Amino acid sequence: MHKLLTIAIPTYNRAELLDKQLAWLAQAIKGFEDDCEILVSDNYSTDNTQEVIQKWQAILSNITFNSNKNYQNLGVVRNIMYCLNYTTTKYVWTIGDDDPIQDRAIPYVISKLRQHEDLSLLFLNFSGWNKITGEPVHPPRIVGNRWFDVDSEDGDGDGKAIFEHCFSKSVGAVIFLTATIYRTDLVKCALQNWQDAENNWISLAYLAGYCAANGRVIVTKETYLECIVGVSYWQKEPKSALLMQYKHIPEVILKLEQSGYSKQFCRRMLLQNGKEVNLKVFLGALRRWPMSAIKTVVPFLALVGLCAFDVMVSKEFTLAESGEIPTQEVQSYKP
Repeated sequence: MHKLLTIAIPTYNRAELLDKQLAWLAQAIKGFEDDCEILVSDNYSTDNTQEVIQKWQAILSNITFNSNKNYQNLGVVRNIMYCLNYTTTKYVWTIGDDDPIQDRAIPYVISKLRQHEDLSLLFLNFSGWNKITGEPVHPPRIVGNRWFDVDSEDGDGDGKAIFEHCFSKSVGAVIFLTATIYRTDLVKCALQNWQDAENNWISLAYLAGYCAANGRVIVTKETYLECIVGVSYWQKEPKSALLMQYKHIPEVILKLEQSGYSKQFCRRMLLQNGKEVNLKVFLGALRRWPMSAIKTVVPFLALVGLCAFDVMVSKEFTLAESGEIPTQEVQSYKP
């Protein structure tokens, strides 16, 4: 019998955290051993990660427990992609080695995957906490510490519309690794369609959007895990932050349009991203790597400018066609 779900953990030099996460998994997975497989992908760690993996493989001998050690550190995104491509079960849930997950998450996920055989994407709602201050953190467009403000647990909604809402409210929510369960065949197809996704920090948003456009989507009302905010690599490294805001997000939006999302939605998201980029990130990068920063930002400004002009023209023609403004006022926009 084919297993239903692979729970994959990409990791690098965090043996203590991995040990703790596998201890949680060993308890939470009880009763679901026949439904699940475990995969740990070690990104060429130099600590005792391999010892931790071997210890838990022996303890969890009653469940399929695969492990991989990359021949070198491939980077976090490539290690995640390895997990997705290696999976042979119907669904894949790739979790962070440091994300606190409730014990009830696995029973909930398995029950939903069994109930909805054509499910393509499942988002587990989560809360956010600042590691330094201990204060709750949530996106500015969302009220309360619940990062998805949509409730779609019956799987009957328009998957594409649900993703559009979630993406427009918070890019961070749809790229949170541990909150996302993909249908394996769809996520592999998405990776095949964009083979350079491994070089984009925000490509998880594209993977989720692709799956959402091709089947049923569930977003939980209750929270099942926590996201520790302020510890990501790109949040500490100015060059990564520059690429994410000025290059990677626009790339993902354009890929979503190629995957069937409307031009109107994608233009709106490009303009929204243009308004929200952090100028301090650009200025910081400009001081350190002036040529690289300029080469990154100039295409971004051109894309946002073209998008703004396109939206302006579309609005003018719409008003003209509805009779709200004289037709002659838009003559200059006609070919």
